[in-house]
Amino acid sequence: MILFAKAPIPGRVKTRLATAIGAGPAAELYRAFVADTISKLAEFRDVADIELHTDTLTDAWTEQGVARDLQVASGLELKLLHALAGALQTGRPQVMVLGGDSPTLPRGHIQRLLDSKADVALGPCEDGGYYAIACRRVHSEMFTGVEWSTSHVLEQTERAVRASGLSVESGDLWYDVDGPEDLARLIKDPALPPCTRQAWHSQCRM
Repeated sequence: MILFAKAPIPGRVKTRLATAIGAGPAAELYRAFVADTISKLAEFRDVADIELHTDTLTDAWTEQGVARDLQVASGLELKLLHALAGALQTGRPQVMVLGGDSPTLPRGHIQRLLDSKADVALGPCEDGGYYAIACRRVHSEMFTGVEWSTSHVLEQTERAVRASGLSVESGDLWYDVDGPEDLARLIKDPALPPCTRQAWHSQCRM
């Protein structure tokens, strides 16, 4: 499992959240999201290894002791292809890339993607994107035509995957925390994970 994350630098991450709570608190909240996601993925250590791939060098999350690497310096399409293909080339039968924007993502949602026998399994988000992609096979054109950061990402990825000759399946729907409305929903969750809860109470108020 590969977790994609951005260095938690104020003004560079969670900019939509920053309009409501400030750049510094938004960055700290994002740091907490990723920390909680790492802890969740650790529950799968018996079936999968875990790596954290950051966009730039950062000392964030070093205390959690996961293997680390840098994403290639390119757009998201090539970042994903490089990570997915690279892991599969090492002999792994399946590789999953997740984002750090869904701190309350249920364990069962991850498990369903791992259980999929499709070449590509996508974890759909309510905003039209996806919180994870799990692959048993990849193709260089599996993201061709995808307009990233739009509400069409999931639909266009499914179309491109099929056009490249791979099978695709969707998992269970969940949500990313991108804007103030998502944060309002998040903080009402009784299962708010510990790092996110602490960051919210210590730094953030709406």
